[in-house]
Amino acid sequence: VPLTHMTGLLLLTLFLLEPGKTMGYAHSLCLDFAVTSQSRPGQPWCEVQGSMDTKPLLQYDSDSNQVTASDSLGKKVNGTKAWSDLTGTLGGVGRDLRTVLPDIQLGTEEARGPPRLQAKLCCQLEAERVTAASWHFSLDGQTALLLDAMDMNWTVVNPGATGIKEQWQKDQDLAEYFRKLAVGDCGHWLREFLGHWENVLEQEPTEPPLEPSDNQQLPAWIIPRSGLTVIVVLVLVIIVLIIVVVIRRCDRR
Repeated sequence: VPLTHMTGLLLLTLFLLEPGKTMGYAHSLCLDFAVTSQSRPGQPWCEVQGSMDTKPLLQYDSDSNQVTASDSLGKKVNGTKAWSDLTGTLGGVGRDLRTVLPDIQLGTEEARGPPRLQAKLCCQLEAERVTAASWHFSLDGQTALLLDAMDMNWTVVNPGATGIKEQWQKDQDLAEYFRKLAVGDCGHWLREFLGHWENVLEQEPTEPPLEPSDNQQLPAWIIPRSGLTVIVVLVLVIIVLIIVVVIRRCDRR
């Protein structure tokens, strides 16, 4: 086996072990809408919390009709076109959710006030491809419906939401609207934000690993990730060397 081939194999092994290359880290973008049919003075009828990889991204409310960037990522991307597209869409989605709110009745108990719809939109990107997209609908804190927007599969969580599911499922325009937002728009925003997200992570100071105290020792079987990577590389190198030796012996015979 030529030395160049062996070197190439080792480089390929190191490339595969590089963080983010093997597992192809998945990234997520979530938008949590809270909408009421009626609101009191000083209480917005629509509020939105946005997050990326569970880190705060933005806040929005219908009273101010303003989007506030949260954390370092939001402040980094708030001047991009994707940010303008996303923030310009929030109010419209809130109004659309408000129009379907009167149709939602779980029938479990009488409402004590205006119903409050929580709709959580999430999408996941891996290797620049949308691998998951969903909606999670709740009414007054009770989970009602789940929608897998990848295959448009509805799941009734609360039996009282069966009628809602049938109604929304028959409304092709509404179903397509939910699908486009989750798979198309959300995936596009997330893809555009990822480059900025990586820059933010690179600029954030790296905290030194914590030293375990006397009364908080790490279990002996836990190996640090860096040490585990070295061990795996060494094992693979040994395997490659063994294969090379065996092949050379076979060639001599």
